[in-house]
This record gives sequence, C-alpha cells and structure tokens, in this order.
Amino acid sequence: MELTLIRHTSVDVPPGYCYGQTDVPLRDTFATEAEKVKKGLEGERFDRVYTSPLSRCTRLADTCGYPDAVRDERMMELNFGEWEMVPFASLTDRTAQEWFADWIHTPAPGGELLAGQYARVSAFLDEVRESGAEKVCVFTHGGAITCSRVYAGEYDMKEAFRHIPEYGEIVKLTL
Repeated sequence: MELTLIRHTSVDVPPGYCYGQTDVPLRDTFATEAEKVKKGLEGERFDRVYTSPLSRCTRLADTCGYPDAVRDERMMELNFGEWEMVPFASLTDRTAQEWFADWIHTPAPGGELLAGQYARVSAFLDEVRESGAEKVCVFTHGGAITCSRVYAGEYDMKEAFRHIPEYGEIVKLTL
C-alpha cells in the first residue's frame, strides 16, 4: 500500500507552545501554503482519503479537493493534557523533568503517552492496510506522521522528535 501523509500548514501559535489537540487557528499564509500542497498532489488518485478532525487538517483537505475525507480521531496529534497552550520553556516542575527525560513512557499531566499515540496510529494503519486500498492519503499532524514512519520501520521511537515534518510537507510511505 502506498500511503501519502500530509502535515497541516503552519499554525498561528507562538513558537515553543504545546498545542497538540487544541484546535488552533492557521496563519494568514494558509492560502499560499495550501496551494503548494495542492500542487504537490496534482495527478494523484487515492482509493481513500482521511483527515484528522481538527480544523487545521480538515481545512487543508477541503482546499486540496477532498471535502469528504473521512475524519478519524486516531490520526490526531499527541494530547498534551494540562500543557495544551503552555510554553515548553515554562514547564520546569518535576513532572516536566520526568517527561523530558522519557517522553515515550511519561505523559503530560492529564495527557497521553507517546506510546499511546503510536498505538492508536498503528491501529489506524493496520485497519487501512487490511482494507485492500492501494493508495491512501491522510491529512494529519507531525506526531502522527512520525508515528507512521516508526510503524513503517524508518526509525526507532526514540528518534521521533528529530524527524518532525515541516508544515505542509508531503511524506510518502510504502506499507
């Protein structure tokens, strides 16, 4: 199966903030960024198209010509719980120190383990692989793309934060 993963365009959030599953606005450069993604998909035909239900992904899917993309919560970003919309630099308590030391197995307070995000993304990918679809497209988030690349064997989970795709980046995998 050929899997095309597209990270949403840039968000209107100050740099260094945790925004995971918060439905944040897009930057005023959306039209230009989305046009670049749309051109990158020209000539592509997909058996199925999915999107995270967050507006930063559904808006890009709509603009690229996929208003009926299936919304699937499993392809949402990592849930940072109480840290949503908080600057990483302000996270200095013991819990934050534990998270920074082992972000794979330590959740943010009220949030999700990276291992949990990986499990839900993997369940989605298992289901899509079993569907018989040959070409699938997903409008999603950096963390979900990173988990997909770990699933595909491109690198180990401990390398995840070193491989976050750029806003609007198109990543192709063969599963």
